[in-house]
Amino acid sequence: MAYAEPVHGVTDAMQVATAPRKPRILLAASGSVAAIKFGTLCSCFSDWADVKAVATQAALHFIDRTKLPKDVILYTDEHEWSSWSKMGDGVLHIELRQWADVMVIAPLSANTLAKIAGGLCDNLLTCIIRAWDYEKPIFVAPAMNTYMWNNPFTERHLMTVDELGMTLIPPVSKRLACGDYGIGAMAEPSLIFSTVSAFMVSRQNVNGS
Repeated sequence: MAYAEPVHGVTDAMQVATAPRKPRILLAASGSVAAIKFGTLCSCFSDWADVKAVATQAALHFIDRTKLPKDVILYTDEHEWSSWSKMGDGVLHIELRQWADVMVIAPLSANTLAKIAGGLCDNLLTCIIRAWDYEKPIFVAPAMNTYMWNNPFTERHLMTVDELGMTLIPPVSKRLACGDYGIGAMAEPSLIFSTVSAFMVSRQNVNGS
């Protein structure tokens, strides 16, 4: 198939002005062993979207920062107020909320799920959630032991986040890190990516029609 050569000048400027930007995806990890896959998750998204990442202190125990794509900035609790010194300075959890088109929490631990359901905001990740504009989508991919997943509190907390408008990417059954076999393992990064990207593409198509 033949392609016409681009015309420089005004046409180029119009193309630049009308070119759609990449989706802005805020990826977050909380303290589950499944956070060992966070680098893979970031890589899945980084070719398709602009990505920024957030990790809780507990998640950092499992994340290998060398496996994160070089253009992905990882924000932690220590960054929250590091650049703030006076009124008018930026507040990180607000800036990240404003920047993002969508947020994905993967893995979502039982502890962070409980915090979100209870409205707690004691770290960077939960402050972003508490300040979130719920016109924007949030996807959550839980990861926890089977007995934690089956605990009655988990069902209550999932009902609460569903009422907030968050979309659940359910865990799967497999041999867990603790040695137990059962449901509770985080969905694979490829499935998380395909779920979120399909949603974003469908929404763009609806908005563009």
